[in-house]
Amino acid sequence: MDIAATPCRDCPLEKCESFRPLTSDQLAFMQQMKQGENRFARGETVLAQGSRTPNIYTILEGLLLRFRSLDDGRRQIVNFMFPGDLVGLQGAFDDDLSHSVEVLIPARLCRFPRSEFPSLMAGHPQLGYDLVWLAAKEETALEEHLTAVGQRSARERVAYLAVWLIDRALSTGLVDGHNIRLDLPITQSQIADMLGLSLVHTNRTLKSLREEGLVDWSPGSLCVENLRKASEYAQYSPDRSGGRPFV
Repeated sequence: MDIAATPCRDCPLEKCESFRPLTSDQLAFMQQMKQGENRFARGETVLAQGSRTPNIYTILEGLLLRFRSLDDGRRQIVNFMFPGDLVGLQGAFDDDLSHSVEVLIPARLCRFPRSEFPSLMAGHPQLGYDLVWLAAKEETALEEHLTAVGQRSARERVAYLAVWLIDRALSTGLVDGHNIRLDLPITQSQIADMLGLSLVHTNRTLKSLREEGLVDWSPGSLCVENLRKASEYAQYSPDRSGGRPFV
Protein backbone atom coordinates (compact mmCIF):
# COMPACT_ATOMS: atom_id res chain seq x y z
CA MET A 1 0.00 0.00 0.00
CA ASP A 2 1.37 3.41 -1.00
CA ILE A 3 1.63 5.89 1.88
CA ALA A 4 2.78 9.49 2.27
CA ALA A 5 6.53 9.54 1.80
CA THR A 6 8.83 10.70 4.58
CA PRO A 7 11.39 13.33 3.48
CA CYS A 8 14.86 11.81 3.40
CA ARG A 9 16.09 14.36 5.93
CA ASP A 10 13.57 12.88 8.40
CA CYS A 11 14.42 9.24 7.64
CA PRO A 12 14.19 7.15 10.83
CA LEU A 13 17.47 5.43 9.93
CA GLU A 14 19.21 8.82 10.11
CA LYS A 15 18.26 8.98 13.79
CA CYS A 16 19.49 5.49 14.67
CA GLU A 17 22.93 5.52 16.28
CA SER A 18 23.90 2.23 14.63
CA PHE A 19 23.75 3.75 11.13
CA ARG A 20 26.16 6.17 9.50
CA PRO A 21 24.28 9.35 8.51
CA LEU A 22 24.20 10.44 4.88
CA THR A 23 25.80 13.71 3.83
CA SER A 24 23.60 16.60 2.72
CA ASP A 25 24.50 15.93 -0.95
CA GLN A 26 23.67 12.24 -0.58
CA LEU A 27 20.34 13.07 1.08
CA ALA A 28 19.46 15.45 -1.75
CA PHE A 29 20.30 12.82 -4.38
CA MET A 30 18.32 10.09 -2.61
CA GLN A 31 15.36 12.45 -2.28
CA GLN A 32 15.38 12.96 -6.06
CA MET A 33 15.71 9.22 -6.66
CA LYS A 34 13.01 8.19 -4.19
CA GLN A 35 9.67 7.23 -5.75
CA GLY A 36 7.65 6.80 -2.59
CA GLU A 37 6.97 4.46 0.31
CA ASN A 38 4.97 1.30 0.78
CA ARG A 39 3.51 -0.22 3.92
CA PHE A 40 3.08 -3.99 4.16
CA ALA A 41 1.15 -6.05 6.72
CA ARG A 42 2.43 -9.25 8.28
CA GLY A 43 2.27 -12.14 5.81
CA GLU A 44 2.21 -9.93 2.70
CA THR A 45 4.57 -10.68 -0.17
CA VAL A 46 6.95 -7.90 -1.18
CA LEU A 47 8.72 -9.82 -3.96
CA ALA A 48 7.64 -13.11 -5.55
CA GLN A 49 9.97 -15.82 -6.85
CA GLY A 50 9.96 -16.02 -10.65
CA SER A 51 8.78 -12.43 -11.13
CA ARG A 52 10.63 -9.26 -12.03
CA THR A 53 10.55 -6.00 -10.13
CA PRO A 54 11.33 -2.48 -11.33
CA ASN A 55 12.13 -1.38 -7.78
CA ILE A 56 14.61 -1.78 -4.96
CA TYR A 57 13.48 -1.05 -1.41
CA THR A 58 15.16 0.08 1.77
CA ILE A 59 13.53 -1.24 4.94
CA LEU A 60 12.66 1.68 7.23
CA GLU A 61 10.65 -0.32 9.75
CA GLY A 62 9.77 -3.97 10.29
CA LEU A 63 11.30 -7.37 9.66
CA LEU A 64 11.13 -9.51 6.52
CA LEU A 65 12.20 -13.01 5.56
CA ARG A 66 13.67 -14.19 2.27
CA PHE A 67 13.00 -17.71 1.09
CA ARG A 68 13.23 -19.99 -1.93
CA SER A 69 10.52 -22.51 -2.83
CA LEU A 70 10.73 -25.86 -4.59
CA ASP A 71 8.14 -27.02 -7.11
CA ASP A 72 6.57 -29.38 -4.54
CA GLY A 73 5.94 -26.57 -2.06
CA ARG A 74 8.87 -27.11 0.28
CA ARG A 75 10.82 -23.97 1.07
CA GLN A 76 14.14 -22.89 2.51
CA ILE A 77 14.28 -19.65 4.48
CA VAL A 78 17.52 -18.05 3.33
CA ASN A 79 17.76 -14.94 5.48
CA PHE A 80 15.95 -12.40 7.62
CA MET A 81 15.98 -8.72 6.61
CA PHE A 82 16.15 -5.81 9.06
CA PRO A 83 15.86 -1.99 8.92
CA GLY A 84 18.55 -0.57 6.66
CA ASP A 85 18.70 -3.69 4.48
CA LEU A 86 18.01 -3.44 0.75
CA VAL A 87 15.25 -5.62 -0.69
CA GLY A 88 15.75 -6.58 -4.33
CA LEU A 89 19.53 -6.21 -4.34
CA GLN A 90 19.97 -9.98 -3.93
CA GLY A 91 19.34 -10.92 -7.57
CA ALA A 92 20.74 -9.85 -10.92
CA PHE A 93 18.93 -6.68 -12.00
CA ASP A 94 17.62 -8.05 -15.30
CA ASP A 95 16.80 -11.63 -14.22
CA ASP A 96 13.70 -13.22 -12.76
CA LEU A 97 13.81 -13.32 -8.98
CA SER A 98 15.15 -16.57 -7.55
CA HIS A 99 13.47 -16.00 -4.19
CA SER A 100 10.46 -14.46 -2.46
CA VAL A 101 10.35 -11.87 0.34
CA GLU A 102 7.57 -11.96 2.92
CA VAL A 103 6.76 -9.60 5.79
CA LEU A 104 7.21 -10.99 9.29
CA ILE A 105 6.67 -7.79 11.30
CA PRO A 106 4.56 -4.98 9.71
CA ALA A 107 6.96 -3.02 7.53
CA ARG A 108 7.48 0.36 5.90
CA LEU A 109 9.71 0.36 2.82
CA CYS A 110 11.29 3.21 0.87
CA ARG A 111 10.98 2.63 -2.91
CA PHE A 112 13.61 3.39 -5.55
CA PRO A 113 13.65 2.58 -9.30
CA ARG A 114 16.29 0.07 -10.37
CA SER A 115 16.90 2.12 -13.51
CA GLU A 116 18.45 4.96 -11.46
CA PHE A 117 21.10 2.89 -9.72
CA PRO A 118 23.74 3.34 -12.49
CA SER A 119 23.43 7.10 -11.88
CA LEU A 120 23.92 6.49 -8.16
CA MET A 121 27.07 4.47 -8.81
CA ALA A 122 28.47 7.04 -11.24
CA GLY A 123 27.56 10.22 -9.36
CA HIS A 124 28.09 9.11 -5.77
CA PRO A 125 30.96 6.63 -5.46
CA GLN A 126 30.58 6.42 -1.67
CA LEU A 127 26.95 5.32 -2.03
CA GLY A 128 28.08 2.83 -4.68
CA TYR A 129 30.66 1.49 -2.24
CA ASP A 130 27.94 1.23 0.42
CA LEU A 131 25.84 -0.88 -1.95
CA VAL A 132 28.76 -3.26 -2.41
CA TRP A 133 29.32 -3.30 1.37
CA LEU A 134 25.67 -4.24 2.01
CA ALA A 135 25.83 -7.01 -0.58
CA ALA A 136 29.07 -8.32 0.93
CA LYS A 137 27.62 -8.20 4.43
CA GLU A 138 24.67 -10.32 3.35
CA GLU A 139 27.09 -12.78 1.73
CA THR A 140 28.85 -13.07 5.09
CA ALA A 141 25.53 -13.73 6.83
CA LEU A 142 24.70 -16.45 4.29
CA GLU A 143 28.07 -18.09 4.98
CA GLU A 144 27.17 -18.15 8.69
CA HIS A 145 23.74 -19.64 7.96
CA LEU A 146 25.24 -22.30 5.68
CA THR A 147 27.81 -23.22 8.30
CA ALA A 148 25.06 -23.47 10.91
CA VAL A 149 23.01 -25.85 8.78
CA GLY A 150 25.98 -27.91 7.64
CA GLN A 151 28.18 -28.18 10.74
CA ARG A 152 26.38 -27.18 13.94
CA SER A 153 24.30 -29.58 16.02
CA ALA A 154 20.55 -28.97 16.30
CA ARG A 155 20.96 -27.18 19.65
CA GLU A 156 23.83 -25.09 18.28
CA ARG A 157 21.79 -24.20 15.17
CA VAL A 158 18.83 -22.91 17.15
CA ALA A 159 21.06 -21.04 19.62
CA TYR A 160 22.98 -19.54 16.70
CA LEU A 161 19.83 -18.32 14.97
CA ALA A 162 18.55 -16.82 18.23
CA VAL A 163 21.72 -14.86 19.02
CA TRP A 164 22.11 -13.77 15.38
CA LEU A 165 18.56 -12.38 15.36
CA ILE A 166 19.08 -10.60 18.68
CA ASP A 167 22.41 -9.22 17.48
CA ARG A 168 20.85 -7.86 14.27
CA ALA A 169 17.96 -6.39 16.27
CA LEU A 170 20.42 -4.64 18.59
CA SER A 171 22.47 -3.28 15.67
CA THR A 172 19.43 -1.91 13.82
CA GLY A 173 17.53 -0.40 16.75
CA LEU A 174 14.69 -2.94 17.02
CA VAL A 175 15.75 -3.55 20.62
CA ASP A 176 18.20 -1.75 22.90
CA GLY A 177 20.91 -3.02 25.21
CA HIS A 178 18.55 -3.01 28.17
CA ASN A 179 15.87 -5.08 26.45
CA ILE A 180 16.97 -8.45 25.19
CA ARG A 181 13.44 -9.57 24.33
CA LEU A 182 12.46 -9.27 20.68
CA ASP A 183 8.81 -9.41 19.64
CA LEU A 184 9.11 -11.94 16.85
CA PRO A 185 6.17 -13.96 15.48
CA ILE A 186 8.34 -16.74 14.03
CA THR A 187 6.71 -20.15 14.15
CA GLN A 188 8.49 -23.41 14.96
CA SER A 189 7.82 -24.41 11.36
CA GLN A 190 9.73 -21.35 10.11
CA ILE A 191 12.63 -22.10 12.45
CA ALA A 192 12.69 -25.63 11.04
CA ASP A 193 12.59 -24.25 7.47
CA MET A 194 15.58 -22.01 8.20
CA LEU A 195 17.72 -24.62 9.94
CA GLY A 196 16.91 -27.81 8.04
CA LEU A 197 15.33 -29.55 11.05
CA SER A 198 12.12 -31.52 11.41
CA LEU A 199 9.30 -29.88 13.32
CA VAL A 200 9.51 -32.52 16.08
CA HIS A 201 13.28 -32.04 16.43
CA THR A 202 12.84 -28.26 16.52
CA ASN A 203 10.26 -28.52 19.31
CA ARG A 204 12.51 -30.76 21.42
CA THR A 205 15.52 -28.52 20.84
CA LEU A 206 13.67 -25.36 21.86
CA LYS A 207 12.49 -27.06 25.03
CA SER A 208 16.02 -28.21 25.86
CA LEU A 209 17.54 -24.75 25.34
CA ARG A 210 14.81 -23.13 27.43
CA GLU A 211 15.34 -25.55 30.31
CA GLU A 212 19.07 -24.83 30.23
CA GLY A 213 18.46 -21.06 30.28
CA LEU A 214 20.18 -20.36 26.98
CA VAL A 215 17.26 -19.38 24.74
CA ASP A 216 13.60 -18.77 25.57
CA TRP A 217 11.76 -18.84 22.25
CA SER A 218 8.05 -18.70 22.93
CA PRO A 219 5.25 -17.93 20.43
CA GLY A 220 5.58 -14.25 19.57
CA SER A 221 8.86 -13.44 21.31
CA LEU A 222 12.51 -14.37 21.58
CA CYS A 223 14.58 -13.82 24.74
CA VAL A 224 18.29 -14.51 25.28
CA GLU A 225 19.04 -13.46 28.84
CA ASN A 226 22.79 -14.04 28.64
CA LEU A 227 23.85 -13.11 25.11
CA ARG A 228 27.53 -13.73 25.81
CA LYS A 229 26.91 -17.25 27.14
CA ALA A 230 24.56 -18.15 24.29
CA SER A 231 26.97 -16.70 21.70
CA GLU A 232 29.84 -18.74 23.09
CA TYR A 233 27.72 -21.87 23.02
CA ALA A 234 26.72 -21.25 19.38
CA GLN A 235 30.29 -20.19 18.43
CA TYR A 236 29.01 -16.87 17.12
CA SER A 237 30.80 -13.51 17.38
CA PRO A 238 28.37 -10.55 17.67
CA ASP A 239 28.91 -7.65 15.28
CA ARG A 240 29.94 -4.53 17.19
CA SER A 241 31.55 -2.63 14.32
CA GLY A 242 28.95 0.18 14.26
CA GLY A 243 28.55 2.83 11.59
CA ARG A 244 26.49 0.58 9.30
CA PRO A 245 25.75 2.29 5.96
CA PHE A 246 22.35 2.49 4.33
CA VAL A 247 20.98 3.82 1.07
